[in-house]
Amino acid sequence: MVDPKCPFCRIVTGQEPADIVYHDDLVTAFQDIHPMAPVHLLIVPNHHLESVNAVADEDERSLARRFATAAMRPNDRGVDGSGYRLVINTGRDAFQSVLHLHMHLIGGKPLPFRMLGHVF
Repeated sequence: MVDPKCPFCRIVTGQEPADIVYHDDLVTAFQDIHPMAPVHLLIVPNHHLESVNAVADEDERSLARRFATAAMRPNDRGVDGSGYRLVINTGRDAFQSVLHLHMHLIGGKPLPFRMLGHVF
């Protein structure tokens, strides 16, 4: 199922432009349009899921493929040795900006951890 109003569904179906770096029957990975680092990809399921809260048993293959895809892309982008971050934001308080489950792969520079005003 796709949501015709969802920008990520529209990217997956080719109705919106994106710099797609990987696509198969379950997941699509593309460049973030507002990158936070030299490497910033979004990895999304091809069918519409609003967030991890909407994941059901039948989504298991898609979730596994998303993590496998995320594990391959750092090698492609040259950040597998220096480090990278995988992030899934869920809901308004986590600043999930698009209501389609997506994983960020971020790397290519040191990534400080900020929480409640502290840098770790």
